[in-house]
Order: sequence, then C-alpha cells, then structure tokens
Amino acid sequence: MDILVFNSGSSSLKYILYRWNEKTILAKGIVERVTMPGSIITHEVIGRQKVDKARDCPTHREAVDLIIEMLTGEDSGVIEDIRQISAVGHRVVHGGEKFNKSVIIDDTALKTFKELSELAPLHNPPNIIGIEAAKEVLPEVIHVAIMDTAWHQTMSDYTYIYPLPYSWYEDYAIRKYGFHGTSLLYVAKRASVLLGNDPFDTNLVLAHLGNGVSFNAVKNGISLDTSMGFTPLEGAVMGTRAGDHDAAIDIYMMEKLGITPKEMNAVLNKQSGLLGITGKYIDRRDIQEAAEKGNTRSKLAIEIETYRGKKYIGAYMAALCGKVDAIVFTAGVGEMSPIIRRKMTDGLDNFGIIMDDKKNSLSKTRNAETDISAEETNTKIFVIPTDEELVMVEDTVALLEGRYDIHTNFTYSFQNPDYRNKLREEAFERELINNPELANIKARIEC
Repeated sequence: MDILVFNSGSSSLKYILYRWNEKTILAKGIVERVTMPGSIITHEVIGRQKVDKARDCPTHREAVDLIIEMLTGEDSGVIEDIRQISAVGHRVVHGGEKFNKSVIIDDTALKTFKELSELAPLHNPPNIIGIEAAKEVLPEVIHVAIMDTAWHQTMSDYTYIYPLPYSWYEDYAIRKYGFHGTSLLYVAKRASVLLGNDPFDTNLVLAHLGNGVSFNAVKNGISLDTSMGFTPLEGAVMGTRAGDHDAAIDIYMMEKLGITPKEMNAVLNKQSGLLGITGKYIDRRDIQEAAEKGNTRSKLAIEIETYRGKKYIGAYMAALCGKVDAIVFTAGVGEMSPIIRRKMTDGLDNFGIIMDDKKNSLSKTRNAETDISAEETNTKIFVIPTDEELVMVEDTVALLEGRYDIHTNFTYSFQNPDYRNKLREEAFERELINNPELANIKARIEC
C-alpha cells in the first residue's frame, strides 16, 4: 500500500511517498516557486542521486502533475503507475473547533476548511489549493486531512478562552487553537516510550523549535496548554514572527507609521522575531556565527529567544504542578542547536532539570533520539527528531482501513518499544563512522 503525503504552502509543495507494507519512504521532495517563474522540483529517492528539475508551475495543479511525473518516470520513478497510490494525506493547518482528529476529505470537510480560512489566511488557502489540485489529478483515491490544531482540542476552556469579551468567542470563534500538533503528538508518544511510561501517565514540556516555535504542556498524555494561540503569531520568539508583546504597541505604531491592519499583520508575521531584532538573520546558524564574531544584535537575539523560551518551560512546569517527566526538544533548531537548548535550560537545576553539557554538545543529529540529561537529573531531557509525515501516513492508512480514532483511543506503530525507523538507523550508522561518541547519547528505553 503506497501513501502519498502533501504539505502545501503558498508557493511550495512538499511530498513523501511511503510504502506502508514495508514501512519505508520510497521518495520525497519539494516543488518550490510554485505560481512564480523558475519553478523547480528537488526529488530524492533512497540510494540514488538527488534530482533537480526546472519547470514552470503556474498553479499547484502543474506542481502535482510534475510530482506524479517524477514518481512514475523512467529514470526518477519509484512506482510504475499512479494507480499504485492508495490514498493521499494532506496537511491542513487550521481545523478550528470542528475537528479533533484527521478526517476523510469530502465536500463538507472542504467547505469547512474554506470557512476556516479567515482564521488562518496565511495557511489554509494554500492547503486547500493543494487538496483541490491533488483531487483533480488523483480523483479515484481517498484524500485525508491531518490538522495541526487537532492535538490541542483536549485543552480546557480556562486555557483556551482569552480575557476578551466572551461574545467574541461565541460570535467569531476567537480563542486559542494551538499549532504544530502533528509534530507534538509524535514526540509526546515517543517520549512516553523512552520513559517506559503509559502515555496517559506522562507529563511533558515539549519545545518545537524551528522557524516557527511553540511550547506545549502535556498532562497525562494530552495537550493541556500551548504557546501559539488564535494564530501561529502568539507565543515564543520565532524566525520572523513577533510572539508575545503588548498589543497596544501595534495600535500605537499603526498610527505613527500610518499603516493599515493588513500591513501591520505583515510586519508582525514577516518582519519581526529574530529578523526584526538582528535586522538581517533568520537562520539560527547565521545568528550564532554573527554573535561569535561580535555582532551585538545577534547576541541580543539569542538572549531574547532563550530567555523567553526558559520562561515558557518554567510556566508549563508550574501548570503541571512540578511533575514533569521530561523536557523534549524537537524540530530543526531543537534537534540541531546545542546553544539554544543549553541556554533555555540554564539555571533550572533547582527544579531538578540538569543537562549534561558534553552530551548536549554532541547531540546534533536528525537520525536518532538522544538523552542529554545529567545523571543526577530528576527530569529527563530528550532530543527527539520529529516525524510529522509518519503521523500523516498512519492516520491516512487507518482511515482507509476503518480503524482510526482520536489519539486517546488509537495506538500508533511508533508507540511500540520495538519500533524502528530503518532509514534513520542506516543514516545514524553512517554518522557514527565520523562521530562514534554519538552512540553514547542515544536514548535508551527505560524498563
């Protein structure tokens, strides 16, 4: 059974083709500059050279066509016919209060996603475009939507209701929704496995650190609270998003600069965060390099991001009444930046969170789960590479087979202590050739 997964952005279309029976990725890639001149696809097949191919894709329909061509092509292909594809899973950022789990996309679901576009104008429209394009090219197969917001539908009203006129919630659905749910679900379940715990007897603080950043308090295996809110703008400092700040500043500066709400929204989402502080950089590697060379604003950006991240960790520890089994770092920065992890946990020793600096400095891999805790810590510190695509594949297959349910009533394959990701294991073995010490920090499953 071959499952195709799409993650559609406004000018990009990421994909993975997964062979369920063999539990392996056949191919993955991305079409960039969709709707713009100079579109290009980067296509990867395990055991082959990466292929780049330029072809203009004026719409996502042409991008889907190009992906299918690459998947079935004589030189680039991994399947002979698109009829081998059993189903297609789609990332949908915002499911509102309508969905607490993944769903098969019918006309009603698609209509709801369109209605929710007002809540996620930067995300849902491209997601919908990708769905409609894929349904045109692959009309005979089941299409499934996997929502970023679904994981957080377990939050209580006292965590998701804002102290604003209550009628805004009733009439306009103004509330905290939270995002990054697919990633957070994966690492929460994996952390429970590593701890040897029942997932519903596990408390965690999760830190999804990428260009977008969110923290998540997990109580007894379900989402209690999260840093992102009505939109992905709320919360921690991010690559280009402002995160938490006094809303009166926005009104004040709109008057000062004479800009519209739409223009201010662009400033807050695309010109703020680390970019706003440094004036130049988004990538943490560039910021760290500049800081090491004495750039004061890059140093400041690191301090601001990690200080605010530490506050979220502390706040969520309090929300969990001090019972935290593990702090988990994930996503690109969380997986690859020792300095960010170090500074976000620095000084938390009094709370029983103690990092081993050597283990932390070694942990720069996307191919293995690592334990960077000191021996004397009361709370484990894990780095768990996320796998959103696997969650999407499993939800899609389970819906196809009629056995899917909300995550509290559903068990994923990666919750089995014997679960293995063969591709990551092979890549990790290659990493060990040049860095054998990595073997010493690979997380072990507690008995």
